[in-house]
Amino acid sequence: MIVYLNGKFLEQQKAAVSVADRGFIFGDGIYEVIRVVEGKFIMENEHLSRLDEGLNGLRIRLDEDIRTSIPEIGRELLKKNGHLTGEATVYLQVTRGAATPRTHEFPIDPVEPTLFMSTKPFKPHKKLHEMGTDAITLPDVRWMRCNLKTINLLPNTLAKQAAKDAGVNSAVMIRDGVITESPNANIFCVKNGVLHTFPSSNYILNGITRRAVLNIASQEEIPLVQEPVRLEEIAIIEELFFSGTTTDIQPVTVIDGKPVGNGKPGPVTRKIQKAYGKMLYSGNLSA
Repeated sequence: MIVYLNGKFLEQQKAAVSVADRGFIFGDGIYEVIRVVEGKFIMENEHLSRLDEGLNGLRIRLDEDIRTSIPEIGRELLKKNGHLTGEATVYLQVTRGAATPRTHEFPIDPVEPTLFMSTKPFKPHKKLHEMGTDAITLPDVRWMRCNLKTINLLPNTLAKQAAKDAGVNSAVMIRDGVITESPNANIFCVKNGVLHTFPSSNYILNGITRRAVLNIASQEEIPLVQEPVRLEEIAIIEELFFSGTTTDIQPVTVIDGKPVGNGKPGPVTRKIQKAYGKMLYSGNLSA
């Protein structure tokens, strides 16, 4: 497998970053995952715009020429790895770079950010899309800047592991008594026929697929409000689904061992799934 690291295409096992890299030491960095279908980057501009927002939020200054070359680098990686056909993902990560001595504040002397990119084949989770998945509820213990897609993912990994330990696929995270999102996807609920999702804020990542779902709901005339759903309302909602770059539109039919609605993917979820899939594979998906 070929990866890209700081201007070079390398065999993965030969790629190495400094032990002084602030991504390694502090988790001081940002990342994106972009879906690719038959060589086409899905919602490329939206992902790169969010990357810019994250870099600005962390005050990481990536050289403009390097920033504008990211799509070209990604396509070259896809080509080198034989991932131009079928489906794949491009992972890209930018850290503040290597700096010594180790200090919590930013380096006094300018350092070059570290840019890493990789690709891998992708297979949609068709069974979960068709049958639905299960989850548990967990406290949302993440920090107050969830709108930044940072490489600090320890609460997310702990939540996914807790779900695995419980014998389920994922988690529905709860903050201040309301549903926020899952460890790796946004959440939509249907209550009284109306689609609900936590409002865009510092408490959630404003997912690219989430934005596409908002567009689809508008186009399909599905009633929607950006308002949170309370934990106790899980017992009365009709539908719940995850949305994400690699999650697509994934129905959740069981939470904490109890069925969501009638325990089957509902009509609103199916309508959005159909529209999303059509737009995804026609290359017309937008956010």
